[in-house]
Amino acid sequence: MTEAKDERRPAGELEASVMATLWAAGGPQTPGQVQSHLGADLARTTVTTILTRLHDKGVVERYRQGRGFAYVPVRDVQDAQGLTARRMHSELDRDTDRETVLARFVAQLSPDDERVLRDLLEPDER
Repeated sequence: MTEAKDERRPAGELEASVMATLWAAGGPQTPGQVQSHLGADLARTTVTTILTRLHDKGVVERYRQGRGFAYVPVRDVQDAQGLTARRMHSELDRDTDRETVLARFVAQLSPDDERVLRDLLEPDER
């Protein structure tokens, strides 16, 4: 096996690259179009698998195009920050004790992040 095949991308890196390609495109893209933008070292089947997983997560929508699909980011995930926000919501939705999850999240915030969150939640008190 070659060294290149042994090197694995960090978790989420390929998904982030695919999303960046979709955001830059500004319109629906087929797996082949995404693959050509990302480079020849990725198989189209790999790109198709990533796009299918992103669709299953609700991050991209797909539209029938010929015998396959073209993909586009969902409206509220139009940038990296939107994707992160969606992931945070997904994680929060996985637990039935939302209050405890939120309390632990807030307890781990830096003072600066806590201030930003407070300003966002209480905009009239500035």
